[in-house]
Amino acid sequence: MSRQFHIVDVFAQEQYAGNQLAIVTDAAGLSTAEMQAIAAEFDYSETTFVVGPPADGAWPVRIFTPVEEIPFAGHPTLGTAWVIREHLADGPTDSVALDLDVGEVPVEVRETDGEEVLWMTQQPPTFGDQLPHADLAEVLGLDVEQLDADWPVGIVSTGLPTIVVPLSDRAALEAIDVDRAAYDAVTGDREAKNVLAFCADPREPDNDLAVRVFAHYYDVPEDPATGSSNGCLAAYLARHDFFGDGHVDARVEQGYEMGRPSLLWHDAVAEGDDVTVRIGGRVIPVADGELV
Repeated sequence: MSRQFHIVDVFAQEQYAGNQLAIVTDAAGLSTAEMQAIAAEFDYSETTFVVGPPADGAWPVRIFTPVEEIPFAGHPTLGTAWVIREHLADGPTDSVALDLDVGEVPVEVRETDGEEVLWMTQQPPTFGDQLPHADLAEVLGLDVEQLDADWPVGIVSTGLPTIVVPLSDRAALEAIDVDRAAYDAVTGDREAKNVLAFCADPREPDNDLAVRVFAHYYDVPEDPATGSSNGCLAAYLARHDFFGDGHVDARVEQGYEMGRPSLLWHDAVAEGDDVTVRIGGRVIPVADGELV
């Protein structure tokens, strides 16, 4: 039985940038093992499967890395919502809800900086342990002085936990050389497997931050655009008043070191103990095809 798939670039400003995603749109009837094999065949950081029609307004979707299923990821959420809107929805719509393992994630389309941008509202963040700067300096192959001691290293989750690491400048960001043994030691007993390093020293003058994300556990040594981890970063920035008032309205660049420049919009607000997180990005179509 042939099954339709689409390939898109998410958080991209043009084709062949951002983060690649394959979406199988008629995946009902595929076993978990078959989905995992298809995800390994595509070998993108994630592949998604629309496993049925919407129930109570939300489309059931499963997300796989090349090695395992995960409960949530950002660019798969936006990319799948775009494909549903363009190819599966019954008529034009400016909102799509996905039923993921972490729960329902709404995605809306709104004009941002003069562009049509898809925005997802992520699950309410949770804040975990703060870790020693020296431990993450070892993971990233940096001197501890290259981390920014004014801000904590912390674990945050909006569905997929991430270790957020503040760096002093872009020279430190570009110098990262992950030590796999140190990475395994820090992440081994923790749910958090993604490591996001950021600095307030972007390349592009219109942007506010530059980031890199590493997820060796998921067989993704580096990711060009990571919506889930950027949601964790947005929550971190809001919780710690990084921009001065508990509100985050930022443009964030990622993927430059990989030759896949990406742009992510952050919108987060901290009100007491509650933080609302939205991450936005563009989706660019690349290819359509069939699994035979």
